[in-house]
Amino acid sequence: MSPRKILLLIAFALGIGAFFAFDLGRFLSLDYLKQSQVSFAELYAKHPWQVAGAYFAIYVAATALSVPGAAIITLAGGAIFGLLWGTVIVSFASTLGATLAFLVSRFILRSTVENRFGQRLAEINRGVEKDGAFYLFTLRLIPVVPFFLINLLMGLTRMKAFTFYWVSQVGMLAGTLVYVNAGTQLARLDSLQGILSPALLGSFVLLGIFPLIARRVVEAVQKRKVYARWRGVRPRSFDRNLIVIGAGAGGLVTAYIAAAVKAKVTLVEAHKMGGDCLNYGCVPSKALIRSAKLAHQMRHASHYGLSDTAALFSFKAVMQRIHEVIRAIEPHDSIERYTGLGVEVLQGHARLVNPWTVEIALNGGGIQRLTARSIVIAAGARPFVPPLPGLDEVGYVTSDTLWETFAQMDEVPKRLVVLGGGPIGCELAQAFARLGAQVTQVEMAPRILLREDEEVSALAQASLEADGVAVLTGHKALRCEWVDGQKTLIVEHGSVIQRIAFDQLLCAVGRSARLTGYGLEELGIPTQRTIETNEYLQTLYPNIYAAGDVAGPYQLTHVAAHQAWYAAVNALFGDFRKFKADYSVIPWATFIDPEVARVGLNEQEAKEKGIAYEVTKYGIDDLDRAIADSEAHGFVKVLTVPGKDRILGVTIVGTHAGDLLAEYVLAMKHGLGLNRILGTIHTYPTLAEANKYAAGEWKRAHAPQGLLTWVQKFHDWKRG
Repeated sequence: MSPRKILLLIAFALGIGAFFAFDLGRFLSLDYLKQSQVSFAELYAKHPWQVAGAYFAIYVAATALSVPGAAIITLAGGAIFGLLWGTVIVSFASTLGATLAFLVSRFILRSTVENRFGQRLAEINRGVEKDGAFYLFTLRLIPVVPFFLINLLMGLTRMKAFTFYWVSQVGMLAGTLVYVNAGTQLARLDSLQGILSPALLGSFVLLGIFPLIARRVVEAVQKRKVYARWRGVRPRSFDRNLIVIGAGAGGLVTAYIAAAVKAKVTLVEAHKMGGDCLNYGCVPSKALIRSAKLAHQMRHASHYGLSDTAALFSFKAVMQRIHEVIRAIEPHDSIERYTGLGVEVLQGHARLVNPWTVEIALNGGGIQRLTARSIVIAAGARPFVPPLPGLDEVGYVTSDTLWETFAQMDEVPKRLVVLGGGPIGCELAQAFARLGAQVTQVEMAPRILLREDEEVSALAQASLEADGVAVLTGHKALRCEWVDGQKTLIVEHGSVIQRIAFDQLLCAVGRSARLTGYGLEELGIPTQRTIETNEYLQTLYPNIYAAGDVAGPYQLTHVAAHQAWYAAVNALFGDFRKFKADYSVIPWATFIDPEVARVGLNEQEAKEKGIAYEVTKYGIDDLDRAIADSEAHGFVKVLTVPGKDRILGVTIVGTHAGDLLAEYVLAMKHGLGLNRILGTIHTYPTLAEANKYAAGEWKRAHAPQGLLTWVQKFHDWKRG
């Protein structure tokens, strides 16, 4: 804590201490005020400006220090100055004092609270930025809410001081009038409770509820305005409760939830059930990675005390196995399964006609129109293809098309160029290199896996290079050409031009949301890189929701399923209560070898956001099971609040890192710290013990050394 903060805290404490030390509270009683009413009136008649100034200063000080007695001082204002001037003086003095308390709280406490509750406070700050003035006004209208608490708590947020001041000035005016008016009738007042009679208190409650009602009215007006152009086409009744567009992870889970709560739901999919994850992404890539890893282990069998052997295989058989894996998992996402669950599944291309109507061009021919109270768009994303000159002429595959294209090949591509150093590019580059391809990976950024810490990127690059991948970071792809009958990629590094010959080029530079072709433009639904939604996943039209890759901000299958719950529940039950999508604990993994898994903050993000943290690191090379498995490489890195065991984020690099991360995801979701993980029994010998040992490293670093010195002396004494 800075010297200025310490001085302010001391001054604040001295002020409160003086109040209680000199028993100043005795002057803030109704009896004392009634007894002194005549004296105050005479003093005010002789010295009006001095009395008004002293009163103003006392009121500001009492409010700023949050000491009890503001109600009595307000009554005194009415008794001394009358209704008009009493209201004016009290209104400005109370608001100024409240703002000072707000600023003191901000200056002394906010940084500490942000360090401890940074992620949660960030969510609150986003709400304050959007609706903070409205909620502050509502709280100010209801005198049963302690105003000093409002002052202190608002100081912890990012609300602007000027906003706090003027909202408080207006919001407290009604309560000020009531108390000042009561002060003018001081002789008849027997107790403070008499000021707030049940009728008056009820009026205040109604006054406090009024802004909420007003907000509902405003929302209704806005809603009416949004739907104005469609006023004549809104159906009086609906064919369905919910229509879901897209049968990827987001759409499937949305439809599943709707059917589970007995809603009438239709799921529309133009292509394959299961979406990108089943058919082109998660499932086939992991099947490929497993085959590639086995080939790698065969070539390095000496690591396990066996003889190294060549991995002889048919590339067609490898690709065939991948498609067999897809077919084995297909029933989980099949039309038959979802029909059995109560979902109507239509195969065809959906298009929004108006906010309640979807027109489906059925794959089997014909057009079907359906209406629904709510619609969820889960149209997913597609691979982004960079606008490289000559790319179409030389040909390319994407993470979507490679599975069909490569399945027709008898051998693995001899020379493969992978554009992109993100998770998809890294996974596929390593897998194909392990299967015998000569892989060159081209990344424009200075390192691969740019969202991870630098040490993670370095370890990942070293691992890929050990498998034969030529990783070219800081290389910008310029164009593709045919040179001497060979497909060639022209890249630039600094001012040096390089030419890379290849047989196949894989574009893995990211994915872009599907935003066109199904009516968003006609309805005027705003889009940027994704469909614009609010925190409830609602689009411009409150009855149309978006979930999954098309909504962002994460392009992860499990996040799409997570969003689907909010979209489904809000779409079906939002008239009663809506839920804000929660992104506070999002895990992800990159399935290279060794795997990279993360949840929450890493070091580079913590630094970018200015969040204080401590690092605890445990090397997996020390773990018994990892040593036994010849997988003794990688680490567990945990970020915690300084001096506390509360977890801010975890990065794990090592075998099965994605599985090991689950324990930390659970801990962060439910507010469990490292002490709880350390106190949990982990089976020996397992990889999961790495989590316990990481917690042990934190505990060792925070051991009470002073106490241990005395314990050592105790043991010395016990030995005589």
